[in-house]
Amino acid sequence: MRDLTVVLASPRGFCAGVERAVGAVEEALAVHGAPVYVRHEIVHNIHVVNRLKAMGAVFVENVADAPPDRPIVFSAHGAPKSAHDLAALRGVPVVDATCPLVHKVHAGIRRHVARGRHVVLVGHRGHPEVEGTMGQVPEGSVSLVETIADIERLDPPPGTLAYATQTTLSMDDAAAAVAALKRRFPDIEGPKGGDICYATQNRQNAAKAIAPTCDMVLVIGSPASSNSRRLVDVARGAGCPQAELVEDPRAFDLARLNGVRRLGVTSGASAPEELVEDFLARLALQFHLRVKTVEVVKEDVVFKRPLVAAE
Repeated sequence: MRDLTVVLASPRGFCAGVERAVGAVEEALAVHGAPVYVRHEIVHNIHVVNRLKAMGAVFVENVADAPPDRPIVFSAHGAPKSAHDLAALRGVPVVDATCPLVHKVHAGIRRHVARGRHVVLVGHRGHPEVEGTMGQVPEGSVSLVETIADIERLDPPPGTLAYATQTTLSMDDAAAAVAALKRRFPDIEGPKGGDICYATQNRQNAAKAIAPTCDMVLVIGSPASSNSRRLVDVARGAGCPQAELVEDPRAFDLARLNGVRRLGVTSGASAPEELVEDFLARLALQFHLRVKTVEVVKEDVVFKRPLVAAE
């Protein structure tokens, strides 16, 4: 066996919003029994989704796909107002597991539009958080931009402007986009402190801290997870070009670690810690393992779970 040093980033893995959302599904199943319906994947991680499926959760993309006599949980990413309205119209019991930090963005956009401002949203087209955020206000009230080039081409309607961002963007990319918006539109209004969530910031800072010292960085997380993909980008940008996303660490080919002496490991905010622990156990069978943790901040954020009413 040869030596291998594993550098673990901390914080990593589940954030308070994910803990809250997954716990909401578990509690709904405990209170109502199976099946409980969930609009969209509760969080973007196949391991979490499959475990909840085995417990009796049924995942659907539209409220209309769920029977009106069973509870439906709205995912951590948030849902457009139309989904809430349809659930109310059908009399469907709703458990809203939207992350409170996403709710904060929703409230800000509604407030801006109510005051007559057009909102520029920086985010990834097609992501459920973006769709839920844009769906808080009438169509045409929000312009979505993904890149600096989009901002340079932006032709908003006359009047005052405001901006918001998806909560799981790269901090550096979001800062660059906001700077570009302020250059083009100096009077644009924005949120105090920004919209990037604390967990996204902390995980990106931790990835930046370990990347320069590592030969390879593995980010455990789903390809559908925006915050996980951004961790790969951040690690590469911080000095480790050999950084990649690993959805299932049990299937990772350990032969690819030939020549790697220091392996960085982190995980996205929707990835269970057991995936990291199982991967370390695999490594310990093949290498003389030395594990080092680099902690950039200690997280103590807890969100109160949404109400799950008994029938």
